[in-house]
Amino acid sequence: MEKILAPVQGAPAPVRAHTFGSIKVEPLTCTIGAELSGVHLGDAARDEDLFAEIKALLLRYKVLFLRDQDITRAEHVAFAERFGPLEDHPVAGSDPDHPGLVRIYKDLDSPAEHYENALHTDGTWREAPAMGAVLRCVESPPVGGDTIWINMAEAHRRLPEHIKTQIQDLRARHSIEASFGAVMPEDKRHELKARFPDAEHPVVRTHPETGEQILFVNSFTTHFVNYHTPENVRFGQDYAPGAGLLLNYLLSQAAVPEYQVRWRWQPNSVAIWDNRSTQHYAVQDYWPAVRKMERAGITGDRPF
Repeated sequence: MEKILAPVQGAPAPVRAHTFGSIKVEPLTCTIGAELSGVHLGDAARDEDLFAEIKALLLRYKVLFLRDQDITRAEHVAFAERFGPLEDHPVAGSDPDHPGLVRIYKDLDSPAEHYENALHTDGTWREAPAMGAVLRCVESPPVGGDTIWINMAEAHRRLPEHIKTQIQDLRARHSIEASFGAVMPEDKRHELKARFPDAEHPVVRTHPETGEQILFVNSFTTHFVNYHTPENVRFGQDYAPGAGLLLNYLLSQAAVPEYQVRWRWQPNSVAIWDNRSTQHYAVQDYWPAVRKMERAGITGDRPF
C-alpha cells in the first residue's frame, strides 16, 4: 500500500495506479482527476476511516470518479453530509424528501441550459461558495453529456509571474443576478439580487486545507472592484478596457486542456469534486437524448 499525502503548492499528483488503504486509485491525467475502485459510497457514509481515505484523495486529485455506485438517495445525502451541511439552490431547488439533493434532469421538455454548459465554480455568487459536491448519474445519453473539470490551482501556478503579482491583491464581484437572474422578469431578478447580493471574493484564494493558491474567477464573475488604482491606471483608457481584458485573460485559463479532465457518464457513476480549487463544464451535446443527474452540494466557507 502506498500512502499519498495531500498536495502542497506546486506538487503534481502521482500519475501511476496505486492503492490508498483499501481503495484502488487510477489517476486520469497528470494534473487532475482519479478513478476509484474497490469502494462503495454507501459504506463510506457509515465508515469514518473509509471516508477519511476518500477525503484525503479528494484533496490530492481535486475530483474523484467512481462507477457502479448503486446507492439510495438517502445514502447519497448521508455520504455528502460527511463533508458538511448541504446547501439548497435558490433557482434549481431540492428533492422534497432529501433537502440539499438537486435533481438536474434534462429531457425534451426541459428549459434551456442555465450555466451548466459554461466554465464555472458552483455558487461563487454566495458569500460562502460551496465546498464541493457529490454528483450521481441516474440516466445518461448513449453518447455525449460528458463533464469537464479544471484544476485552478494549476492554472494559477502556471501564470506568468508578472500576472501573479498584478492579481495577488485584486478582488472581484460575482453575481447571481447577472447569470441565473438574467432570464427573469425585472421584478423577479431584483428580488433574487435582494436575497443574494453580489458577493466579493479574492481573485486568488487560498485553499483552507492545502494552502494552495487558486485562480478564483469564473463565469459568475462580473468585474474587479479594486483595479482602478494609480498602479494600474494612468489614464481612463487603462481602466476601460484594461480591467476587462485582464479578467477575460484570467477566465480563459480554464479552457487550457492541460488543466482539464473529462468524464463520460454511465448510470450510477459518481463524481466528487472540491469546488474550492476547480471549475467544471457540463457538455450540452446530447439533445434530444435524456440526461438525469442528482447533486448534493456541500456548504463552504468564505474565501480568503
